[in-house]
Amino acid sequence: MTPARRPAPAAGPTWRDVEPAPLVLLTGPEDYLAARARDRVRALLKDRRGPVELSTVDAAAYAPGQLAALASPSLFDDAKLIHVTNLAAMNDDCLADGLAYVQAPDPDVVVLWEHSGGNRGKRLLDALKAAGAAVVECKPLKNDRDKSEFIVTEFRTHRRRIEPDAARALAAAVGSSTAELAAACAQLLSDGPESITFDDVEKYYGGRVEATAFKVADAALAGRAENALKLWRQALDTGVDPVPMVGALAAKLRTIAQVHGTRGGAGQLAQRIGAAPWQVERAQEESRRFSEEDLVRALRALAEADAQVKGEGRDPAYAVERAITTIALSGRR
Repeated sequence: MTPARRPAPAAGPTWRDVEPAPLVLLTGPEDYLAARARDRVRALLKDRRGPVELSTVDAAAYAPGQLAALASPSLFDDAKLIHVTNLAAMNDDCLADGLAYVQAPDPDVVVLWEHSGGNRGKRLLDALKAAGAAVVECKPLKNDRDKSEFIVTEFRTHRRRIEPDAARALAAAVGSSTAELAAACAQLLSDGPESITFDDVEKYYGGRVEATAFKVADAALAGRAENALKLWRQALDTGVDPVPMVGALAAKLRTIAQVHGTRGGAGQLAQRIGAAPWQVERAQEESRRFSEEDLVRALRALAEADAQVKGEGRDPAYAVERAITTIALSGRR
């Protein structure tokens, strides 16, 4: 008999929807997301129970008995929120008191435990999870997909819409800082139209949306050879390295190859190939101009360029230019 599959563990709350609870663990190095989670918990606690008594404890400088003292009943019966910071550098007293507290937490006190990562304090983290703490992961945005999804969700949360191309352009303009991305979203939500387009992003951030790799890749795969080469030369002038340019082309071309000639909805295909539905829709549209022979020719050109930019050639920029030209001139235009 085939053994029964164990059910997947339930996903914990996110920083967007975490609720006040006796034990809440924020884990990960992204300070901005942790701050958003803390602000949400405090605001909800205040809405539900009135004034909040906030106490902050540095786990690295923790004094014995400090947690129990802070969790004791308040003279004014205010809601209590204890924020234990710097768990990644906790001292032994914090570990001992923390392990004792999580066995019988006060149901009327909210304790936010914040750990930025690493192995220090693993016993306490395991104990928190075993005790049923709400675990909120605060991870950095690692790639363009993460950044675009963050932006789209920020707008969706406010019941507004941003076009996929506009989200990508905004991510490219602002960079990888989550706080800066959130600030840019807030500006567009405040000052921009109901639905944000690529042109709106150019209007607000035109000085920062330069000829980046994804713009070059978009033009090449759309068959706009002259435009793609112009953007590539501009990108070189602004310091774009040939290696990420090849990476951008490869990522888009790989997705196109995966959806070429397939049937099915974007959502179904997205799950299978590990892309967002809007990326699949765009790749399906772009794939229509390529035959199988065209894709093989383009992939070979890209593989050659990849080898050239990684040390096999004397002129990496020219190798990329040649690959861009081959891709742009392949297929129907």
